[in-house]
Amino acid sequence: MIVDCHTHVGEDQHLTKDFVKDARIVSGNPQQKFAVDLTEHSKAMETVDRAIVLGFRAHHVGYVIPNEYVADYVHQHDEKLVGFASVDPNDDDAVEQLDYSVKDLGLKGLKLGPIYQNMHPSDPRFIRLFRRAEQLDIPILIHQGTTFCRDVSLEYANPVLLQPIALAFPDLRMVIAHLGHPWIGETISLIRKHPNLYADLSALHYRPWQFYNALVLAREYGVLHKLFLGSDYPVTTPQASIDGLRNANAPAVGTAMPTIPSEEIEAIIHRDTFAILGLS
Repeated sequence: MIVDCHTHVGEDQHLTKDFVKDARIVSGNPQQKFAVDLTEHSKAMETVDRAIVLGFRAHHVGYVIPNEYVADYVHQHDEKLVGFASVDPNDDDAVEQLDYSVKDLGLKGLKLGPIYQNMHPSDPRFIRLFRRAEQLDIPILIHQGTTFCRDVSLEYANPVLLQPIALAFPDLRMVIAHLGHPWIGETISLIRKHPNLYADLSALHYRPWQFYNALVLAREYGVLHKLFLGSDYPVTTPQASIDGLRNANAPAVGTAMPTIPSEEIEAIIHRDTFAILGLS
C-alpha cells in the first residue's frame, strides 16, 4: 500500500493573487502553480494506491477551497481518494461547518493551519475544533511550520505549541505537515512522546541536506515508523516524493556519515497511513 497523505486541489478562483505572488517570490519559481485541473490531480495520483485530498479555509491569506468542491471530487473516486474538510476558526459557525462536512458531505478528516488562519493553536476558537474532531473520531492534518506568506505570524507556527493540545486531547490523531519545518527537531520530539501524533514528509525532498538530516535525526530518535509519505501536490508530485526518499542518502555518499537503510525508507513509502489514521 502506497498512500499520499497530503494533496491539494483548487481553482484560480479559490486563491488570491497575493497568495500566489508570495509563493512564487519565495520559491523562486515564477511558474509555481496552485490551481489544479482535477484530471491532472487524478493522473498524478496514479503513482499511489490511495490519497488524501485536503480542503483549506484560511481567509487571512486568501486561500479558500470549498468543502463541497473537495467532497464532490473525492466521491467520484471513492475507491482511491478520501477528502479532509477545512474550517476557519475565525468563523463563528466553525464547529457547525465541521459537523456538516463530516456528517453530510462525507469528509473524513480536518485540515488546519494556524499560521495561515492567523491564530494561536491554543486559542479557544481552535480548542473547540480539536475537541469536536476528537468527539467525531476524525484525524487532523495540521500545518504547524513556516510558510512563504508575508502577512502571517511565525509566533503561531512552532510545533511545540501543539504540546498542550496533545495533552488535552490524547485520543486525537494528528499529523504535523512537512515535519514542522524548519522546527524538525521539535516535531520529532513531539511525535516520539505522544502516541497519536505523527508527521508527514511532504515538500521536503527538494532540500536534500535538510531532508537527509531530518531522516537521520528521526531514526536516531526511533520515530521513522511515525512518518508518512506525502507530496503536497501540486507543489511536487507523489512520484518525485518517492524518488526523493529513495535518494535521501545522497549527501552521505563517499563519507562516514550515517545512512538510512533502504528497507526503512521503503517502509515509509509503503506505510498504510489510512489504517493508522482510521480511514480504511
